[in-house]
Amino acid sequence: MNDSPSKALCCAVLTVSNTRTTANDDAGDLLAASLEAAGHRVLRREIVFDDIYQLRRAYSECIADPQIQVVLSTGGTGFSRHNCVPEAVGVLLDREVTGFGELFRQLSYNEIGAAAIQSRCLGGYANGTLIFCLPGSPGACSLAWTHILRPQLDHRTRPCNFAGRA
Repeated sequence: MNDSPSKALCCAVLTVSNTRTTANDDAGDLLAASLEAAGHRVLRREIVFDDIYQLRRAYSECIADPQIQVVLSTGGTGFSRHNCVPEAVGVLLDREVTGFGELFRQLSYNEIGAAAIQSRCLGGYANGTLIFCLPGSPGACSLAWTHILRPQLDHRTRPCNFAGRA
């Protein structure tokens, strides 16, 4: 990376949970703070019930908002019966970033072993909006932010990044 200032992106942070509140949304707080520390702007924060139709509403509103360039979400990507983020979001994507989930699981394996296979995180584009759906733990969000998202949302990262496409 060079020394020029980072290009600020306008972002949304969605927390997918049936139990979290604004008082205990540690993973959502981590993502919002990380985005802001990197010079990006968080225009929207929302906790969304893990219901396929409520999720499609929340993601669709972000996708349709011309100001929002990036959506980071936490939660709802596990293998539990009630986790439905991949099913809700996958159909909204114009193009999937297939390597995102693969790279995340590889990095996660180094920290939590074979349990990494149960992560169904995903990334992609919809209407020009970047979307990355992460697991619900602060550790997983920190891992994804540090090793994938922070550099890829910085236009100075070479040889390529997503910031120039947002």
